[in-house]
Amino acid sequence: MKLIECNDLCMKYEGISAFEHVTFTVEEGDFLCIVGENGSGKSTLIKGILGLKQYSSGSITFNGVKQREIGYLPQQTAAQKDFPATVGEVVLSGCLNRNTLNPFYTKESRQRADEMIKLMKLENIIEKSYRGLSGGQQQRVLLARALCATEKLLLLDEPVSGLDPVVTAEMYDAIRSLNREKGVTVIMVSHDIHNALHCCNKMLHMAQGKYFFGTKEEYKQIPEFKAMAGGCLNDK
Repeated sequence: MKLIECNDLCMKYEGISAFEHVTFTVEEGDFLCIVGENGSGKSTLIKGILGLKQYSSGSITFNGVKQREIGYLPQQTAAQKDFPATVGEVVLSGCLNRNTLNPFYTKESRQRADEMIKLMKLENIIEKSYRGLSGGQQQRVLLARALCATEKLLLLDEPVSGLDPVVTAEMYDAIRSLNREKGVTVIMVSHDIHNALHCCNKMLHMAQGKYFFGTKEEYKQIPEFKAMAGGCLNDK
């Protein structure tokens, strides 16, 4: 089943065209990686899907999922890294969108948060201050928080940015597991084409005036994108 259909989408950023005429679909169970150079509109596209930015033309259609049911892990800012709350409180806050008619946490919300804490193996640090955690721990907490909002679709914007290689590998493993074992559909923005290809089944490459959408096998066969990837498309 198609969860999201973007057709001939055009968006602007501060009055300047971010990208034009982008078309793609995301089906249930997909792992779509959005890659491309800086300034190509990747993060703007994510915000368009979430309804945080308006698109100038084209359309975004949702099937079987609502915007408020999408789990979102944004790029972290310095202020977010210093957020004064416990791990448990941060994870539980991800349930707010699920309870649009209830401003208080329900028993079901707390159970959901507990499940995601266990899934992300955060039980031992649940009472610790979020601001005192390592970068990798913070990202696992934010991933658990995003999962509280959804059982269907995760949007991840550079989820391993700033992490060391070991923690990066662990984060990719966790995301792959959610997709392959839990059936969560994933859309991930990444600058890391090499690791993206190991995770995804579909690629959207955004560049100035050049776009590709298709399977990763199709992507590997296109010379111009192979050159952009610095030869890593030869990897299996």
